[in-house]
Amino acid sequence: MTYDYNSSRKKLILPEYGRNIQKMVNHIKTIEDRDERNKAAKTVIGVMGNLNPHLRDVNDFKHKLWDHLAIIADFDLDIDSPYPWPEPESLQSKPDKVPYHQHRRIAKKHYGRSIVLMIEKAVALEAGEEKDDLVKMIAYHMKKSYLTWNREAVSDSEIFTDMKTLSGGILIANPDLKLPETKDILAKNRPINPKKKGGGKKGKHQYQQHQHKQ
Repeated sequence: MTYDYNSSRKKLILPEYGRNIQKMVNHIKTIEDRDERNKAAKTVIGVMGNLNPHLRDVNDFKHKLWDHLAIIADFDLDIDSPYPWPEPESLQSKPDKVPYHQHRRIAKKHYGRSIVLMIEKAVALEAGEEKDDLVKMIAYHMKKSYLTWNREAVSDSEIFTDMKTLSGGILIANPDLKLPETKDILAKNRPINPKKKGGGKKGKHQYQQHQHKQ
């Protein structure tokens, strides 16, 4: 007896559709009547769509399926596609290089790049209420970020000093500014325990009553 192992079979072009779809496409190539080939191709497109429902969220869903049919057929399928048949070269071409911004190194990494961008925004603003409000918000988020990275207490003055350093000495917070206490920030950062929101003995008792009524 000869066993048919996947390792001995021809490699699938698009494995996500499975070997049966590949066999269907191969069969379509053998159909001599063009109308019958077109009908068979539409049937296979329907099956392909059902096998990959996640593609329904992709723009041009149907177009994508017909492109995949062309790929599975190795671009050798004489049918009337409702969309332009893709060129094999388009799949082999390398994608355009994505230009990445060259960011300068962050002096205090635990604050994150978003804080640096906020500081740059504040530096560019003219003196006034908007700038003062932004400085307050930056200081709060800096303290929150610091405590996320290091859960030990940190003084407001240290936060203000770091903000001044990161801004090149331009942003100087009002010394009378009071940031939230460390314990309050840590309390907000602490994950919620679902057992304390009705999931304890009371919730269990209600569930048991519900089961008993059934």
